[in-house]
Amino acid sequence: MTTRTSPHADPRHPPGREGRGGLVLLLACGGSFVSLLDVTIANLAVPDLQRDFDDASVADLTWVMSLYAIAFAALLAPAGRLADVVGRRRLYRVGITVFTAASAACAFAPNLATLLAARAVQGLGAAALVPASLAIVLAQIPPARRAAAIGAWSASASLAAALGPSLGGVLVDLFGWRSVFLITVPIGLGLMFLTRVAGDTRSGERTPDLVGSAFLAAGIGTLVLGVTQGSAWGWGDARTIGCVAGGLLLIGASVARAARHPRPGIEVGLWRSRPYAYANVVSFLFGMLLYPWMLLGVLYLTQIWQYSELRAGFAMTHGAVVSAVAGLLVGKYARLVNPRIAVIGGSLVLAGTALWIGLAVPEEPAFAAFWLPSGILLGIGIGAVSTGVSSAGALSVPPVKFAGATGLNLTARQVGGALGIAVLATVLEREAGNGTDGFAQLFFMITGLAVLTAIAGLGLAARPQPAPGPPPQAASTSVTSAREEIPA
Repeated sequence: MTTRTSPHADPRHPPGREGRGGLVLLLACGGSFVSLLDVTIANLAVPDLQRDFDDASVADLTWVMSLYAIAFAALLAPAGRLADVVGRRRLYRVGITVFTAASAACAFAPNLATLLAARAVQGLGAAALVPASLAIVLAQIPPARRAAAIGAWSASASLAAALGPSLGGVLVDLFGWRSVFLITVPIGLGLMFLTRVAGDTRSGERTPDLVGSAFLAAGIGTLVLGVTQGSAWGWGDARTIGCVAGGLLLIGASVARAARHPRPGIEVGLWRSRPYAYANVVSFLFGMLLYPWMLLGVLYLTQIWQYSELRAGFAMTHGAVVSAVAGLLVGKYARLVNPRIAVIGGSLVLAGTALWIGLAVPEEPAFAAFWLPSGILLGIGIGAVSTGVSSAGALSVPPVKFAGATGLNLTARQVGGALGIAVLATVLEREAGNGTDGFAQLFFMITGLAVLTAIAGLGLAARPQPAPGPPPQAASTSVTSAREEIPA
């Protein structure tokens, strides 16, 4: 007998898994945590890496961070689409296995070339892991608790950002640079074991267009490479122009192919939902201000206030902790603080705080009077925007599209972050030796981006509703067959 199911209902919850919501949430948050931890924890390893690989320049060593970010950004959108088709749990397992193995390879790398190759593979594993992690929890957590689950998932990323600089500093100081990669291996092994608690669903579609997915991954990777290296190569350099132009052409070709392909590599149809399209714009602008801020704060503390890297890492921690708490609260009280309010309110808090810092930029250390309150306000704003845009994006699509939607939304944030970092590097290079002037300009830039983020937030739905799905009759005949539980 065929069970009729609403087109916007979840894939069916398998018997016996309803009581495992806490473990499922832990699995999802763990995937987000380890992926984002490796973005921030490696930053403080560069001085120690330079001592071990004394024939490498600082520019060479920055590829330890850049290759991870490029691979991560390039594969997010295709991985999200693939998770919807082959199964969220299955892709999560692949992602965490690749990530953990690459982490071990990084820790035991005998030379810089091996380390760089392992970091790229690690980024690929993270790209598979992140959209699958959120999709698992959204598909298995009851609708009434989804906003709180998104808040916890976003908070785990903020917690990773909080722990990354300070944990990286402590590990490098005590055990050397290899320990910052080794630390994620036991976490990854634990998450691999925990995947058994997750249910799995498939959309019933065949494998998405691999050519279009390859175009998209190559385009995003090439574009991010161009904007990341633009300040080092020179914006008029043939390499920079070639990467940016080639990346845009490949992305355009991928989108054009997806618009007419029966099994597109990316779900361009999701952009027909105005709230989801605005969520992508918000995510892009938010990335442009978030990633520069994470680096700008450390540079300001070390270059202007002359903090050590370890002390600067700890000085950044309170803001990220507040961000995690704010994300949890926004998710918990979603009935009062809906995604539109969270994004607009959080963006305005960010704008006001960045403006205050830009106008003041004290040359003498003033942690208690200046940096502590600034970090608290920034943490509130970042936590609210991060959770708000994640909720707006994920909950504006049908459950069967959760992973693809999450991948696209996070890709927008990563590309925006790469562009923001490129602007930051260009301004700092131009203003080198001018003290606080360059930092003030960048804080004003963040102020403007925060205002634009608030304006884009006006397009979000106050209460996100899934984008139109298949007709009810089609859903009634396909849900139980196409989305059936995949045995463990």
